[in-house]
Amino acid sequence: MSRDVLFLNEKMLEGLGITPADIVDCIEAAVLGQAKGTLWTTPKSAIMPGDGRYVMTTLSVADAPQVTVIKTAMVSPRNAVRGLNGIEASVFVLDAETGLLRCVMGGNWVTAVRTAGLSAVMARRLGNPASKSVACIGTGVQARSHLDAFAALFPLAEVRMVGRGQANIDRLTAHAKGLGLLARVCATPQQAIDGADLVVTSITLDYGTRPFLDARWMKPGAFAAITDLGIPWMPEGMAALDVAFIDDRVQEAEMEKPLVDPSLVSGDLGEVVRGDVAAAFDPGKRSAFLFRGLAIGDFAVAAMAYQWASDSGVGTIVPG
Repeated sequence: MSRDVLFLNEKMLEGLGITPADIVDCIEAAVLGQAKGTLWTTPKSAIMPGDGRYVMTTLSVADAPQVTVIKTAMVSPRNAVRGLNGIEASVFVLDAETGLLRCVMGGNWVTAVRTAGLSAVMARRLGNPASKSVACIGTGVQARSHLDAFAALFPLAEVRMVGRGQANIDRLTAHAKGLGLLARVCATPQQAIDGADLVVTSITLDYGTRPFLDARWMKPGAFAAITDLGIPWMPEGMAALDVAFIDDRVQEAEMEKPLVDPSLVSGDLGEVVRGDVAAAFDPGKRSAFLFRGLAIGDFAVAAMAYQWASDSGVGTIVPG
């Protein structure tokens, strides 16, 4: 049996032509595979050394496709001065029967699109189908990937943004204009959220951040994708959410600090996709999806990228 390993860098992955719709579909298929007993995952593991770094790993294995996927990612506050991304990640794909390494791929693209894909799974159920505006609190990679995903789901016309780094603001503005959207930089987070149909928060992970967002600013019918562990949201305002979903109840039970008061949780992503818990847009209710990131999301995207690249001959073969 060959020990050759396929290497895929970030540019190769971006060039595969995988769309936001493909991402959503593969995540939902993976969730259903887990329900059928053909895919298994462990809760996300995380280590915080205490110096601002946040190190995490995910692990999944499946019978169909027969692969094991491991992702490791690190948030480092000192990467900016090194000229690196705030989050750097890598993904390893192995044969689920033999354990042989089959592919090594850059994890930044996987992290970006799977996070936006998880948000999109819930947004297409809870968001207003006629959504015109999205507020982005945080203007980095996740804001851009969410904009791509949401622009594919909704008839967006306007992006409102608040961010700390001018370079990221400029990139998000250019990205929005490239999608044919009006881009507006707001003076305050409340100005951005007030009246917005959709909200995306993706600030840098730092538990030392003082909460500065209030769910009471959201209009009835608005949907928020909260990718940053709920860190910037004021706990006292979260009760204003009529509907709040998390990514995984089992994973959440093992975490030291909850994303949100458990009494406010309506269900998790798996329950929604399987149809165990109803989730639908209601013009009179504020809704949100708070999540840490699921191993199943990394698995779905990485397995699909590996298959697409293998089928199309993309990537570099490293002889075993």
